[in-house]
Amino acid sequence: MSPCDFRRLRFFSFQKLLIFSLLAFSSAFLIKYTYNNPCTLKDIQSDTESGKSQICRDELYELVKLKPQEHDELNCSKIIKGDSDAIQKALEVNTDLKKKNVYLSEQMYLNMTTDCQKFKQLRKYITIPMSKEEEDFPIAYSMVIHENIEMFERLLRAIYVPQNIYCIHVDEKSPAQFKEAVSAITSCFDNVFVASKLEKVVYASWSRVQADLNCMQELLKSNIQWKYLLNTCGSDFPLKTNAEIVRVLRTLNGRNTMESEKPSQLKQTRWKFHHEVGDYISKTETIKAPPPITSPMFTGNAYIVVSRDFVNYIFEEPEVQKFIDWAKDTYSPDEHLWATLNRMPGVPGSSPYNGKYEQSDMNAMARMVRWSYEEGDITKGAAYPRCTGTHRRAVCVNGVGDLSWLIKQHHLIANKFDPKLDDTAIQCLEEYLRYKTLYNKNV
Repeated sequence: MSPCDFRRLRFFSFQKLLIFSLLAFSSAFLIKYTYNNPCTLKDIQSDTESGKSQICRDELYELVKLKPQEHDELNCSKIIKGDSDAIQKALEVNTDLKKKNVYLSEQMYLNMTTDCQKFKQLRKYITIPMSKEEEDFPIAYSMVIHENIEMFERLLRAIYVPQNIYCIHVDEKSPAQFKEAVSAITSCFDNVFVASKLEKVVYASWSRVQADLNCMQELLKSNIQWKYLLNTCGSDFPLKTNAEIVRVLRTLNGRNTMESEKPSQLKQTRWKFHHEVGDYISKTETIKAPPPITSPMFTGNAYIVVSRDFVNYIFEEPEVQKFIDWAKDTYSPDEHLWATLNRMPGVPGSSPYNGKYEQSDMNAMARMVRWSYEEGDITKGAAYPRCTGTHRRAVCVNGVGDLSWLIKQHHLIANKFDPKLDDTAIQCLEEYLRYKTLYNKNV
């Protein structure tokens, strides 16, 4: 690592290197003493507000807090509450970060991960279950990524706990160094792995679905008996802590949650014609046979929250396998495959295909995605307020001014975020989630 690269590691001062080399986690307890007694895992997981439990959590928070440190004027607590002055200051900070170009590169991650214990300490991963409730309810994640190594690693850190399991699908087209850096990061964790079969992902083609299916098959083979599966992409970020996600999934009681609505005439053309895939997908004039199912088609999006039974079922049920084969030459199958499966009779966790059971993306819990053509004044009927960041493919790339509204939503994860466009938004969301993880209350 060059001297220039070293200066770009925002959180890594020599003082912190010394501190984190002395204070490390063990799998059973923290090597840190309170009242001359070690802080045990039971102390950390205690839901009582005893003196020792509180002090143990305070000490753990000092080790793993993700409070922005380069800019003291960045007040995330006020930003989360929607304070306009604090948001304006954050925009100034964001401009400064862009000028400095302080983003972590693939080579930096390759350097950091040569010592996995130090990497986890320096990047402040939580390596113990924070509650017995969470420990007893493991979750599986399928993460489909193709670029932006720092965003991927920060997403992983935000959703990481040791009892969960994470499958990472890296686009086969991604640069070699990106793949190498992802492999280096995942090698530092027993419960994080790169999918053994990688797809060349083409936008709006079957390959996006196949990437998730590849991860699903491997996750089912894991020794971890996860209860639910969530899928993500590289520009996602959670809006809830792992504890909050577990509580939501418990209330679902085996049901799935995702967008699922009757298709418009325009969207029906996506599966009425055969599509060819090369470097991009294109429609032909060849008319396809109708879907090989007796229930109707529905549309939604690529992001789902589904039970383990649902995942098992789609690989075992012949009718579902026929439907999957039929869908492989359709346009954007991720936006009708899952939505349709979740309305089919007999599918675990599904809802009846009666219109009363339709769910929009705003009513489902899987993902908050804000489309530019639905933004506006919510007092006049808009779906959500105007994006304060920017737009990419008509989707809001969330800015710091969006956080106050976002965290009030019931969705588990939001899309999109990008540190190169608004790093302060991610920094404040990181601080908010980490504080809430330790103390079960807002920062």
